[in-house]
Amino acid sequence: MHRMLLATAVLLAIATSLACSQTGISPELEAAIRYEFEYSVVPNVVYSTASGYECKLDAYVHNADTSPVVIVIHGGGWIAGTKEERTLECVPFMAMGFSVVNVEYRLARVAFAPAAVEDCRLALLWVLRNARKYHFDTSRIVVTGGSAGGHLALMTGLLQPSDGFDASKEWEASIPGAHVAAIINWFGITDVNDLLGGPNRQDYAVSWMGTLPDREGVAKRVSPLTYIRTSSPLVFTVHGDRDQLVPYQQALKLQKALDDVGVDNVLMTIPGGRHGGFSHAEYVRCFSAIESFLRKHGILPAGSKQ
Repeated sequence: MHRMLLATAVLLAIATSLACSQTGISPELEAAIRYEFEYSVVPNVVYSTASGYECKLDAYVHNADTSPVVIVIHGGGWIAGTKEERTLECVPFMAMGFSVVNVEYRLARVAFAPAAVEDCRLALLWVLRNARKYHFDTSRIVVTGGSAGGHLALMTGLLQPSDGFDASKEWEASIPGAHVAAIINWFGITDVNDLLGGPNRQDYAVSWMGTLPDREGVAKRVSPLTYIRTSSPLVFTVHGDRDQLVPYQQALKLQKALDDVGVDNVLMTIPGGRHGGFSHAEYVRCFSAIESFLRKHGILPAGSKQ
């Protein structure tokens, strides 16, 4: 059986190589061209309006009958960043066969915490409400982001309507598949209070709390560690052990909390890694491990790309 699979793989590789040699282009260029035929772009969709601000998203919709969908949330300490800056982060997930929803949300200059969390939950609601239109498989929803985006990905996936962030009356138990299957957390904040004072204080976290009267209470309410339970989604975390902006210990806390309730999770440590900016080889290892993790749990097909 293994010999048959190996032979098939070799034949496919030879066929691809021959096809590319006949067209005169590299496999990489051929793959890039394929996206134009496999995907449709739906830009700047207003998914919510709050505080006088239009929250927008871009959707890169796979033209298959149905596809898993990943929600990409940009970072920037809740005080900066745009969805456009993170567009290229969508490409590895497109290569895996995902539809991608790239999200923007209210920053601290527009509204303090927990506004960004509320917005990202509404982006998830948009995915659920538009699943039939865009052929999203609501049983295979993944949320991902880095830094503050990692925090928001965790909050988006871990929260339930009963936790009190979802003001919309459209959040009802009758929404089919209203559950995130997995979270890909790139060095995200898991304990916001830890960043408001003491040795780990970060100005961006203080800015997100702004002039709120009960900063510690709000910070606990918007901390992913508050919402770990046996029903939580799968979590894959990537974190450098020399991160200067989000302490590596926050990833260890998350891992322990998930382990304690029996939620399958992975912590991929980047030795010597700072706050992102990993090498090409490190990113390749990360995405290879992420893809294997998603296949293991049936979020991606067991075979080749969808």
